[in-house]
Amino acid sequence: MSERLPHEKGFHISWDQIHRDSRALAWRLDGHGPDDGAWKAIVAITRGGMAPAMIVARELDVRTVDTISVKSYHHQSQGEAVVLKSPDKEMMGDGTGILVVDDLVDSGKTLELVRQLYPKAHFATVYAKPKGRAMVDTFITEVSQDTWIFFPWDMALQYVEPYRGTD
Repeated sequence: MSERLPHEKGFHISWDQIHRDSRALAWRLDGHGPDDGAWKAIVAITRGGMAPAMIVARELDVRTVDTISVKSYHHQSQGEAVVLKSPDKEMMGDGTGILVVDDLVDSGKTLELVRQLYPKAHFATVYAKPKGRAMVDTFITEVSQDTWIFFPWDMALQYVEPYRGTD
């Protein structure tokens, strides 16, 4: 068997799949907000959390949506998480009633940083890896730590070599 790079154990997500999984996340969160089951606002962690947050906001009829911009990846290598843009301070408070949405929790560094800022927020991701699972309150699908998730916004249609061999 040939040596494969970590990103070559890929889990490819289509637009249809991210839509279905984001709707499933919304259904799981429905009725669990602190205001008679409702959420005060949704905060998307950009950029990956924007599509799932939009779908969750639509499904749960949440009209107040903001973003927090956190950079932790440089292409496919992860570095220190840094906040580039914060959501509205007055709306956020300590995070009570706020639903923070991201596409994936990997190592948990990004969510750890945001959780320090808003400790009472509810953190939800569509996908989760074992190292970061403790940082997320709600998720839909868990994948192994060595799986690289290819999201539809990062993809183009092209030929792909078979996983094992070329015969």
